[in-house]
Amino acid sequence: MALQGEKAPNPTFTLADGSCTSIADYAGKKLVLYFYPKDDTSGCTKEAQEFTALEGDFAKAGAVVLGMSKDTVKSHAKFIGKYDLKVALGSDESGDVCEAFGVWVEKSMYGKSYMGIERSTFLIGPDGAIAQVWRKVKVPGHAAAVLEATKAL
Repeated sequence: MALQGEKAPNPTFTLADGSCTSIADYAGKKLVLYFYPKDDTSGCTKEAQEFTALEGDFAKAGAVVLGMSKDTVKSHAKFIGKYDLKVALGSDESGDVCEAFGVWVEKSMYGKSYMGIERSTFLIGPDGAIAQVWRKVKVPGHAAAVLEATKAL
């Protein structure tokens, strides 16, 4: 599990445009890495829209915003197009990124247990260390709170 103050894990993943990258490729920049359960669901759409609305402010603060889920590259491209999203989306079909950051967890709904992505955000500094972690994120106002932490970094 990735913890505040530690060096961020460095698994590779595929972006919505099909290019392969890793966390280390963002070295020298602030990286807001947010994990969400599924493309085109109500909470995940709202979260992506909130980060998109603030994308220019994150850029001014020297940060790149990257959303991560286990959805396919094709699903991400459709999600970006449907909502005109301005944030990058990473595809973690293998689950390596989710596992490395400790967000693939047991969840329960209606008394049934299942494995899924815990909505979480990691603020990674230009030095590659995790500066702040938000777990069990509630979407309303979250992107703005992350922006304030990013500006302070």
